Amino acid sequence: MHDAAPTNASRLPLWGIALALAAYVAAAAVGLPQHGRDLLVRSQAAHQGEHTGDRAAAPHGDHAATEGHAVAAPPLATVLPFAILLAAIAILPLTPGLSHWWEHNSSKLLVAGLLAAVTLGYYLLGHRHPIDLHFPAHAVVQPAAAGASWSTVGAVIVNAILSEYVPFITLLFALYVITGGVRIEGDLEATPTTNAAFLAVGAVLASFIGTTGAAMLLVRPLLETNRERRHVAHTLVFFIFIVCNCGGLLLPIGDPPLFLGYLQGVDFLWTMSLWNEWLFTNGSLLAIYWLWDTLIAHPRETRADVVRDRLLTRSLRFGGLWPNLPLMAGVIAAVAFLDPSKPVPGTSWHPWIYLREAVLLGLVGLSLLLGSHEVRRKNAFTYGAILEVAALFIGIFICMQPALALLHVHGGSLGLSSPQSYFWATGSLSSVLDNAPTYLVFFEAAGIDPTDGLTGEEARLLAAISLGAVFLGAMTYIGNGPNFMVKAIAEQAGVKMPSFFGYVMYSMGVLLPVFAVMAWLFV
Repeated sequence: MHDAAPTNASRLPLWGIALALAAYVAAAAVGLPQHGRDLLVRSQAAHQGEHTGDRAAAPHGDHAATEGHAVAAPPLATVLPFAILLAAIAILPLTPGLSHWWEHNSSKLLVAGLLAAVTLGYYLLGHRHPIDLHFPAHAVVQPAAAGASWSTVGAVIVNAILSEYVPFITLLFALYVITGGVRIEGDLEATPTTNAAFLAVGAVLASFIGTTGAAMLLVRPLLETNRERRHVAHTLVFFIFIVCNCGGLLLPIGDPPLFLGYLQGVDFLWTMSLWNEWLFTNGSLLAIYWLWDTLIAHPRETRADVVRDRLLTRSLRFGGLWPNLPLMAGVIAAVAFLDPSKPVPGTSWHPWIYLREAVLLGLVGLSLLLGSHEVRRKNAFTYGAILEVAALFIGIFICMQPALALLHVHGGSLGLSSPQSYFWATGSLSSVLDNAPTYLVFFEAAGIDPTDGLTGEEARLLAAISLGAVFLGAMTYIGNGPNFMVKAIAEQAGVKMPSFFGYVMYSMGVLLPVFAVMAWLFV
C-alpha cells in the first residue's frame, strides 16, 4: 500500500524501465533474443564437440570461422587509457580546482567517455589482427583490409557493453533499488561490539543475497547507528572489506566471479568447501576492526558525543519488507536460473538472451510501484550512487579490453604453476580489473575441467583462483562494484571517506597481512 504519492524521482526510472521492457518485447516478437540464445547453444555444442574430440558434434562453419586466424593481443601501450582513468579516479578528487568539478557524475562520464573513445580509436585505426567476440557466442572477428575497421570496434563494444557492462549494471541497479526500499530503522549505541555485529551479519548475508544486496541493505542502518560519532570512516572501510567482498565467498550468487565458475560447470555448492578460508579471513578482519575501534577510534570520541549516542538509542524496526523481500528472492532466482547458457532446471529450455535482465528490470519496476515511497524518503534514497558507478564503469569496461586481451593471450605463459601463484596473480589483477573476467581467464589458463569432479591439484587451483578474485577485489575502490557504491552513499551521508590512495593504504596495512597468513595456511 502506498503511503505517499509517487515522486518525480520514481516516475523517470519507471518510464525508462517501461521503455526498456517494451523494446525487449518488440525484439522478442521478431526473434532476436531467441536467435542469440540459439547461437550460444550451438556454440556450446561446438565447443563440447572439440573438447571431447568429437569434431562431428560441431557445425563445420563454427570451426572454419576460427581456423587459421591467430588472435593477437594489442601492444602494451594500449593499456594507457585504462591507467589514466584509474589515475583520474585516484587524483582528481584531491586536486584543488578540480575536486568540485569531479563531484558531478557528468564530469566522471566525460572523462570515462573520452578515454574509452581513445581505446576504441586504437581498435578502429591501429589494430590489424583478428579479435575474439564473446557475445552472444564465441566467434573471431576479422579486421578491415584497409582503412577504418568498424567490425573490430563493434566487436570490442559488444564485448565490453553487451556482454559485460549491461548484465553487471542491471544486476547492481536491481539490488540497489530494491534494497533501497527496505529500511532497517533505529539507532543503536555505536559501540565497537555493535558495529562488529553489523559487519558479521553482513558477512553472512553477502553469500546468500550477494555482496551488493547485503551492502545496500546494511550500509544505511550502519550509518544511522554511527550518526553521533565523528570517527566513522574506518568502520565503512571495514564494511567494504567484509560485506562488499570477503563475505561473498560461499555461494555463486555471492560474487560475480563465482557465478561465472558456476556457469562453467562448477557445482553450485562447491564454494561451501571454502568455509575455512571464509571463516578465518572474515573472523580475522572482525577481530582487527573490534580492536581498532575499541583501542583507537572510540576513545577519540568526545564525551558529549558518547553520551548523546547512548541517550538517542532506538530499537531496530524493519520497514518495506513487502514487497521487497520477495522481490529480492526473485532477483536471486533470476540470476540463478535465467542464464541462457544453461537450461532451466528440470527442463531442456534455455532462456533467451537478456531475459534475465528484463526480469530484473521488471522486479525493479514492481518495487518502485508497490513499495513504500515513505521508506525511500526516510532512507534518503537517490540514484546518485548507482549513476556514479554507471558513469565510471562504462569507461572502465571499455578501457580494460586491451588489458584483458593481453591477459587472455599471454595468461598461459605467465609461469604460474602453484596454487599460491594463481592466488596472488588472480588477486593482483582483480584489484584493478573487473574480477569476473579475470577469474575466467585464470580458470581457463589453469585448464580446470569441472566435469572430472574437481579433486586434488585441480581443486586447489580453483580454490586459489576463487579466493584471489573474491578477496583481493577489496584492495581498491574499483575492485568490486559495491565498493564504489558504499563510498558514494557514505559521502552523501556526510562521512569523509579516504581517497583512492588513502583506501589503498588501509588495504595494504590490513588486508595484505591477513591474506598472506590465509594463503600460507590454506592455499
